[in-house]
Amino acid sequence: MTDAERKLWHILRRRYLQNFRFRKQVPLGPYIVDFLCKEKHLIIELDGGQHADAVEYDNQRTQWLEKRGYRVIRFWNNEVLTNLEGVAEVILMECNSNYPLPDLPPQAGAGTNRQHSA
Repeated sequence: MTDAERKLWHILRRRYLQNFRFRKQVPLGPYIVDFLCKEKHLIIELDGGQHADAVEYDNQRTQWLEKRGYRVIRFWNNEVLTNLEGVAEVILMECNSNYPLPDLPPQAGAGTNRQHSA
């Protein structure tokens, strides 16, 4: 983990954000996302300088994840290192938003009747 990922993980793992549960380094299809709140279908990605050269890859990756019902929010590592409180506020606001959960196809081994609880 980078310094920024460790700093953000410190507040996410301790559930400082209204007890929302996040996991780190979660595999989703061909990708590994930095942080995931499965309950809210929210992915948090932290980007360093190398991502300035990978804009097309990041866009394709984000589209793939969004087609599967996830919201992706990105922060620069520098934002986390210099404004952790502001980053945490944005994450909390996203967690508390009424973003509609999509009607996703069932996971392998799951039934076809899927209900969402709000």
